[in-house]
Amino acid sequence: MNAADETGGTIEAMTEPDSEDSPPTTGAEDVAWNIETLVEANGATGPDGALALLDRADEMAAALTADAKGRLAAAGAGEIAEWLERQAQLLNAAHRAANYASLRFATDVADPANGALMAQVQERTAALSAELVWFELEWLALDDDRAAELMASPELASHQHHLETARLRRPHVLSEAEEKLLATKAPTGRSAWVRLFTELTSAIRVDLDGTEVPLDAALSRLMHPDREIRRIAADAVTAALEPGLRNRAFVFNTLLADKSTDDRLRGYPTWITAWNQGNEASDESVDALVDAVVGRYDLPQRWYRLKARVLGLERLADFDRGSSVAESNAHIPWPEAKATVRDAYASFSDDLAAVVDRFYDEAWIDAPVRESKRGGAFCAYTVPDHHPYVLLNYTATPRDVLTLAHELGHALHGYLSRPQGIFHQSTPLTLAETASVFGETVTFERLLDRTDDPGERFALLAQQVEGNIATVFRQIAMNRFEDAVHTHRRDIGELSIDDFGEHWARTQTDLFGDTVEVTKGYRSWWSYIPHFIGTPGYVYAYAYGQLLALSVYAQYEAQGAAFVPSYLELLGAGGSRWPEELAAIVDCDLTDPAFWSAGLDIVDAQISRAEAAAEAAGRI
Repeated sequence: MNAADETGGTIEAMTEPDSEDSPPTTGAEDVAWNIETLVEANGATGPDGALALLDRADEMAAALTADAKGRLAAAGAGEIAEWLERQAQLLNAAHRAANYASLRFATDVADPANGALMAQVQERTAALSAELVWFELEWLALDDDRAAELMASPELASHQHHLETARLRRPHVLSEAEEKLLATKAPTGRSAWVRLFTELTSAIRVDLDGTEVPLDAALSRLMHPDREIRRIAADAVTAALEPGLRNRAFVFNTLLADKSTDDRLRGYPTWITAWNQGNEASDESVDALVDAVVGRYDLPQRWYRLKARVLGLERLADFDRGSSVAESNAHIPWPEAKATVRDAYASFSDDLAAVVDRFYDEAWIDAPVRESKRGGAFCAYTVPDHHPYVLLNYTATPRDVLTLAHELGHALHGYLSRPQGIFHQSTPLTLAETASVFGETVTFERLLDRTDDPGERFALLAQQVEGNIATVFRQIAMNRFEDAVHTHRRDIGELSIDDFGEHWARTQTDLFGDTVEVTKGYRSWWSYIPHFIGTPGYVYAYAYGQLLALSVYAQYEAQGAAFVPSYLELLGAGGSRWPEELAAIVDCDLTDPAFWSAGLDIVDAQISRAEAAAEAAGRI
């Protein structure tokens, strides 16, 4: 998943766009994924195949419950290992069906059949979770000594981390009846509201030059070098957000209240504690990250002052932040983007490049912008005995090339970690961005190495700085917005549209200082960002992952080819160890209080490099 920002990092390419009167083709119009392989192994295809997989999962769950429920307290390690393997098999079937339904829905959220299938799959997987809730509750009911004894056994070695992290939830679980009720009602609760938000935002159309375009296409114009085009695009986005603003605010308010209730019932002390726990991070460590980044807001402000000088402006407006400083409006056709990213990965590892080729050649990517397609970009890991998928909305901008590199980083991580199995394939979200950001950085440095022209080098370095500002500082500003609205909902009550706008404007102004004007229209731009709705608390993971990835890349620069095996080991480990242990594979110490400051020093150095390049190019 790419950073929740309308002005993420970009790279500069060397081809010119067609005229403004006829939007250029991207070359990605026919790049569509084949998701039928998720379900056809069951002897059926399409929705019937997905439902058949769920039938199989239900049968296996019923058998497991009949064989094992009530027996875990007296069971030996071998029996528990067998039950976990059976659970993994049934979850694999259910996750195949769930991924199929969600990926099908993402490509056309307006098709009623896609929505109906996703609702049906969500309801059935919720019932499956309710059926199996006894397993976790019986595991958590064991005293710590007995649990430690079992986890130390050879039979459970491959499941140890999964069992350890489950124990973190011990103080926060409810009774079996309550847990089953919450699991059963999930599809008509939070999940339903998240789906509604997705449908509402995917239906937004922006009027540009008399033509209605998807939101992503309009946001891409904020990178245009012509300020008037950027201003018109920003005004058009604001106008397009206005009609559904009250509905999206109501959805957000409902989910804020729902999370408050859930946290209160489970005894979590803050709105973000449950999320931190899932990320295997303490509240204190996350606070340290946030404080470190907020304490260096001088870095983005320093950059925005420089950018205003380069653009010949006294002060930037919010719609200027993502503007290109290149002297041409770059257009990168899909074949060129593919080659650029593939070559970047090959410069690091031929093995990684070979996997990238499979994503290109075997219909594992869905790239074009389409009517009713979900906006943004993401990677779905799916299940360990399948392959991941990548969704893009490719508009042929420089930013889209790095988005491709970013999502393929996720995809490579998911692909290489498949041997870890369903419980350990995915990392905590605090490490989930490491491979994606590393892939972006490799791509960027590859381009910089082959660029000699001073103006083009400055444009590239500017893109790198802005990518880091978007992913580190802007995401923490978004975290501060989330903190404000969750706290407001709990302490004061429902937020009005103006309340949301006030919190958004204030936290953005804290980030920008006096270097960027927050316009009146921009006060509603919180309302299309999906992370606030579907994954509350997620955004700080971008900053965490970005700073970690910068440190990982610094190790690569220092070690050269000798670093490659340890990096591949990190990817292959998935989420099978604690974050500190995973980072240690690549010589990064997350326990060092100075770690975040060292990462921010890298960003500081990048800005200095960009300042020198601007001067060398005669731009200041």
